Amino acid sequence: MNKFKKRIGYGVGDLGCNLVFSTMASYLMFFYTDVFGITATAAGTLMLVTKIIDALTDTGMGVLVDRTKTKWGQGRPYFLIGAIPFAAFTVLTFIVPDFNMTGKIIWAYVTYCLLCTAYTVVNIPLNTIVPRLTSDLHERNWLVSTRMICALIGTALVMSITMPLVNFFGQGDTQKGFLITMSVYGIAAMLLFVFTFMNTKEVIPPSVQPGKSSLKQDLKGLTDQAFIFFILNFLYFALFVIRNTTVIYYFTYNLGRTDWLTFVGLFGILAGLPMLLLLPWLQKKMPKKNVLFLSTAIYIVGDLLIYFGKTSPVLLIAGLTITGLGIYGIFGTTFAIQPDVIDYSEYKKNKSISGMIAAFQGFFVKGSMGLASAFIGVLLSMGGYVPNATQTETALQFIEISFIWTPLAICLLIGIATWFYKLDDKRAEMSIELERRRTLPKQNVVNL
Repeated sequence: MNKFKKRIGYGVGDLGCNLVFSTMASYLMFFYTDVFGITATAAGTLMLVTKIIDALTDTGMGVLVDRTKTKWGQGRPYFLIGAIPFAAFTVLTFIVPDFNMTGKIIWAYVTYCLLCTAYTVVNIPLNTIVPRLTSDLHERNWLVSTRMICALIGTALVMSITMPLVNFFGQGDTQKGFLITMSVYGIAAMLLFVFTFMNTKEVIPPSVQPGKSSLKQDLKGLTDQAFIFFILNFLYFALFVIRNTTVIYYFTYNLGRTDWLTFVGLFGILAGLPMLLLLPWLQKKMPKKNVLFLSTAIYIVGDLLIYFGKTSPVLLIAGLTITGLGIYGIFGTTFAIQPDVIDYSEYKKNKSISGMIAAFQGFFVKGSMGLASAFIGVLLSMGGYVPNATQTETALQFIEISFIWTPLAICLLIGIATWFYKLDDKRAEMSIELERRRTLPKQNVVNL
């Protein structure tokens, strides 16, 4: 299969995911509090509880992928299976029913859980198949970077056109505007998943063939490096959710610049594009560990520029540019680590558990998103935030803590976690050994 076609085919799957995922991360809290009509505390609690439930479904999906064996591969069939439910539950989540407060909360819990489950069905396989698409390490980096670029495009679209589309379709009716906009996103995502299915092919078998094993046996295949990977995912997505959720509050209330929101959404994200284009080159020239350290430091510098540039458009733009480079450097490198972690379980534990690793990744990601959303709800409540009103000085301080200082603290934690990542030094040895094992009878393969 043509490399470019494969890269685009794989990458647009995450474009489909991010049309909805980024909306949930950036607008769902705002939708629930200011459109749907429930309190910030209720919305934050809802996201925490549903994400914990959703994280458990990831485990089941990961186990299912590891035990799937079809002529289309282990992961590809689920792009078709999940496409229509994903679109349908996207629409249902953004319907505002004419219920009382309790009824609305129940509706929100049910529809959001269903949407997250549909997301799991397509996203877990998307996270597992890179080692099956190619064994070329540089090509893997390009696949991951292409995926990140497509994810960035999806996020940029969401941040830049969502509210204009809501206003256009709603004509003053925000509920109607969100519903039509999200229906468009859901249908577009469905079509993109079909495109991904048609333009990818799993050609590299695992060194250990899928077979019958218990969950307990699969868990034994997880390594210390897998848990470092999970922690990095947890921290990155907390950073992602907190930054993208609070930016609308910070620019609306602290800076009084609602006219900047579309620009901020587009520019702050597309600023990361140069980093994603550079990542394959950087990862070829230096260890992924060093790329993560560099990206984290870049984000912190940009974060501080935004803080000190409150009254300076130049400093704000510079800060948005630099944080964009940093956050997408962290994003792309974290995902580039995943194929190495999957291979390490095969190398070290003689276990083919790509689905289990993706499931735990999803567990940590969605747990992180739930906790981050709940944390924002708590901070806003502690500050006395009142929707659609002039905020008190205390409320403004807590919004600032959410948007500036919490992401900075998370970046420091990412740097600490990165210190314990060790697979850069083992990558060449793993590739040679796994290729050797694929040529051997399975009974001759032994654990290291």
